[in-house]
Amino acid sequence: MTKTTLVESKKRLSYENKVILAPMVRVGTLPMRLLALDYGADIVYSEELIDWKFLKSVRRVNDVLGTVDFLDLSDGTVVFRTCEKEKDRVVVQLGTSDPVRALSVAKLIENDVAGIDVNMGCPKEFSLKGGMGAALLFQPEKAKNILSLLVQNLKIPVTCKIRVFESVDDTLKLVKELESTGISAIAVHGRTKAERPQHPNRCETIRKISEALSIPVIANGGSREIEKYSDISKFKEECGSSSVMIARTAETNCSIFRKRGMKDLDEVIKDYLKYAVDYDNSPSNTKYCVQNMLRELQETPRGKKFLECQTLEQICAIWNMGDYCRKKQLEYQSKGILGRREVAPDVLDPRRKKRKTDIDAEGVQITMKCAFIRVNYATDPDLPKSKLLAYCGKNKFNLPKYKVFNEDKLFRAVVTLNGVKYSSSYWEKNKRFAEQGAALVACVALGLIDREQLVKDGSILE
Repeated sequence: MTKTTLVESKKRLSYENKVILAPMVRVGTLPMRLLALDYGADIVYSEELIDWKFLKSVRRVNDVLGTVDFLDLSDGTVVFRTCEKEKDRVVVQLGTSDPVRALSVAKLIENDVAGIDVNMGCPKEFSLKGGMGAALLFQPEKAKNILSLLVQNLKIPVTCKIRVFESVDDTLKLVKELESTGISAIAVHGRTKAERPQHPNRCETIRKISEALSIPVIANGGSREIEKYSDISKFKEECGSSSVMIARTAETNCSIFRKRGMKDLDEVIKDYLKYAVDYDNSPSNTKYCVQNMLRELQETPRGKKFLECQTLEQICAIWNMGDYCRKKQLEYQSKGILGRREVAPDVLDPRRKKRKTDIDAEGVQITMKCAFIRVNYATDPDLPKSKLLAYCGKNKFNLPKYKVFNEDKLFRAVVTLNGVKYSSSYWEKNKRFAEQGAALVACVALGLIDREQLVKDGSILE
């Protein structure tokens, strides 16, 4: 059976003669994947997603964004977000050490993605301790069990990504065993578990793997060789591979996938930020991805200003996209998008919808949809709790008393002042922010903080 026939017998996605965005931790989220496709990538891999984290999630169709979201039941954060534009070209990479868990996750997502990849190459300590990533290279029977169970039960292609051994013979023995499971392709990073980017990629080993197998081999590890689009075909030829997978070069400038040549970095960042805004990407993840693009430019005046940013709008403003970001966020808010701050412990789990939380019995008299956003307060005296303390001191009132409620790793607080109880309806990720949120409600109710200003800076959603 030829390589192409073997792939096509499984399903649509072909791994022959492709240029692929590699799985990259925190980088391979939806905005970067879509950008890579725009620039010319044929297939895009998600960042490695750990099986147990996926199993704590629930699938939700996001009508506002036009996406399918897998949301963490404990706090509402996005585990994986995808959309129709990438459906036939996105491969989810799983971090797993257990066949049953791997299959459970794969069945959960197989109708929303084009393929499943098992990470067998990550050398990070977290993966190794969990029996995942490169640990599976030394447990071939477990690796084969995982792949076999997936291949036998899924209607989409299954692949794996590995690193090589010092011994070429040991590497060839492993890849032949993995091929016997019926996988559709294998991606090979041409370094050992102990080697890092400064070490040369073992292209000759990848070539020998390509010659030994009948399934497509995807060459990876060419970060030192690939600086422009024409280098991709040279790397592919050197490795004798079916396809090429690009990581670090794409991380720093995703337009490496453009046949017409790479774009100016500022243009790439703007293209990326537009997707980050359009798909409501988290500010922290967006900032991380832009940092990887800027590299040494973080030391410039603009780079230092960027490093101070905490919100998506602040990041966008540096590239003259602040107005676009603000308008888009207001549009989404008006359409009722469910942000993390709006997630209560019962919202995502329908089995618990009717259960009252402890805070319900607290007798709160004044509640507002009021979020505490730390970046909006330049100094400590500006903080809501500080303003409330100053107000009490000036009027010789008893100090405010705070009571914090913790449910499923989320926090809400009630502040009592002069017998009146105030609380924000938002659930926060830590106790300090929950207390500030409750104080913020009290400050607004007492006229200590201007409500209209909070509407403008996004703290209050109307």
